Amino acid sequence: MREQSLAGQAAFAPANTADIADAMIVSSGLRVEVDRRRGRGAGLNPTGRFEALQRETFDDGWQTLEELPPFKTEVQIEKPRTAITRNESPDVAFDRSINPYRGCEHGCIYCFARPTHAYMGLSAGLDFETKLFAKPDAAKLLERELAKPGYKVRAIAIGTNTDPYQPVEKEWRIMRGILEVLNKANHPVSIVTKSAMILRDLDILQEMAAKNLVRVGISVTTLDRKLARTMEPRAATPPRRLETIHTLSEAGIQTAVMAAPLIPALNDHELERILESAKVAGAVEASYVILRLPLEVSPLFRDWLLQHYPDRYRHVMSLVRSMRGGKDYDAEFGKRMKGAGPYARQIARRFEMAARRFGLTRRGLPLRDDLFVPPDGSGVQLSLL
Repeated sequence: MREQSLAGQAAFAPANTADIADAMIVSSGLRVEVDRRRGRGAGLNPTGRFEALQRETFDDGWQTLEELPPFKTEVQIEKPRTAITRNESPDVAFDRSINPYRGCEHGCIYCFARPTHAYMGLSAGLDFETKLFAKPDAAKLLERELAKPGYKVRAIAIGTNTDPYQPVEKEWRIMRGILEVLNKANHPVSIVTKSAMILRDLDILQEMAAKNLVRVGISVTTLDRKLARTMEPRAATPPRRLETIHTLSEAGIQTAVMAAPLIPALNDHELERILESAKVAGAVEASYVILRLPLEVSPLFRDWLLQHYPDRYRHVMSLVRSMRGGKDYDAEFGKRMKGAGPYARQIARRFEMAARRFGLTRRGLPLRDDLFVPPDGSGVQLSLL
């Protein structure tokens, strides 16, 4: 193990030197051995951007790298003070959300939430997929917040950061507890996931759907199983996601398909097929988001692209930058979700035409917020301790 200053770290070079940075990543040995990261999305595990030193492994000639264990999923308990997170972003249709977990075992290489692991002193790469944080008290905290005098009801979004139904949810069941609280209080909720595990909670979702209190969005990134396997290694397969849309729809739950992210020259040609397949499965709404590469996500994605689709690398990144003002990413409100420029406008037009052709709406029926019954407040006093 060796350490060096993070100043000038290749993995976080400016966009205009991105190609040089990519070459340095490949030649520097920053990539983690395949056997250690098998079944994971990222090929790198760069030090968090807030750390003073960069640590990297290297072969000292004594075959010590062979002794390093594979990355295994570890879960730590996080005890936040509140369950609900507020935001004022004009790009999203909600002002509050709940994140049962930090990090996500699905390992989607494009995940825009990866940089948040830097706040925990961890890497946005393999650490994000393997060092997770669970919030087992989320349901109790939520009940306490909903019981506070003056609470104003608006739909809570879940799954906007990391997936609430990632594999560890099978054991921790945090999302199940949250839904029980929301259902009891008749509180509206919007859920986004790419996991079939949501069907475990079909009983609660059906009860809420009968009162128009729930909307579910299923992310379908591609219908290509090979691409899905490399890009989203631990997420449900594309056919399983379509089956999930069908089951939810048959149960009377308002279901949307999210073609997100659309990656130029990689999966954007599938847009119409994704929308049509989702419509046949029972979806009534549709949306899309262009690939976002903020902060550490850019070098991680570029490295992944070099590993799996080296022949498309320059074309993909050229089109990405054409929609981001020549950069890998533009965080400006109004542009970060859809991009800008001719190629972005072309995708927007294709989506509009396909959604109209298949009878998919951009926004479904609004969820009810007039049925809310505050919890009895039995847990409020605990907040004073």
